[in-house]
Amino acid sequence: AKHLPPSLAHPFGTDALGRDLLLRCVYGLRVSLLVGLVAAAVAAVLGLAIGGLAGAFGGAVDRVVMRVVEVFTSVPHLLMGVFIVAMFRPGVWPVVLSVGLTHWVSTARIVRAEILSLRSRPYVDAAVSGGASRWRVVTRHLVPGVLPQAGLAAVLMVPHAVWHESALSFLGLGIPAHRASLGSMINDGRGSLLTGEWWPTLFPGLFIVVTTLAIAGLAGLWRERLNPRRRSELML
Repeated sequence: AKHLPPSLAHPFGTDALGRDLLLRCVYGLRVSLLVGLVAAAVAAVLGLAIGGLAGAFGGAVDRVVMRVVEVFTSVPHLLMGVFIVAMFRPGVWPVVLSVGLTHWVSTARIVRAEILSLRSRPYVDAAVSGGASRWRVVTRHLVPGVLPQAGLAAVLMVPHAVWHESALSFLGLGIPAHRASLGSMINDGRGSLLTGEWWPTLFPGLFIVVTTLAIAGLAGLWRERLNPRRRSELML
């Protein structure tokens, strides 16, 4: 049953080994979402810690942290990800580590900017005037105030992490070939394009696009809940 086009028996067709592409897309999406969710969580925690450190302490600490952020920003994510993955055997967790260590910069910038804004609020000044320690101000007032924005940044990072995993797998550096992922499926099916077999690459690509649009829609709803004024303007 190799290279069968889409039909009622196989809605997405079959690949070069006769495997049903619909089932492989479902399993590949599971792996890609696992990588995206865990990598986004790792990046969000790193970004929250580093951005919170810069925003809460300010001064020399802020300057040093932001120089480190600029260094990471200057290096392309994919290039750094390839370097990290190349140090390990192919697998899920090296890809998670690669994506998590290269995508915390945007979250750190958002958290730092939000904390700098919160530091000027009256309730923070009242807590400092009342004798609250810096640690208490950070843990009781600043960090809870930035968690919604950090969570939104993490959600927006999931589709980016899925695309990053797909790119690494497409290059043969991500998920091993025997384990289905959307990127490795596109890599396996690209040779079939020369013989007119379009379905092994089309359907995994559509899964990536639909997943990205779905998560972006959820993030848009979250953004509207965080900013009710913007939602009321859109309704008008």
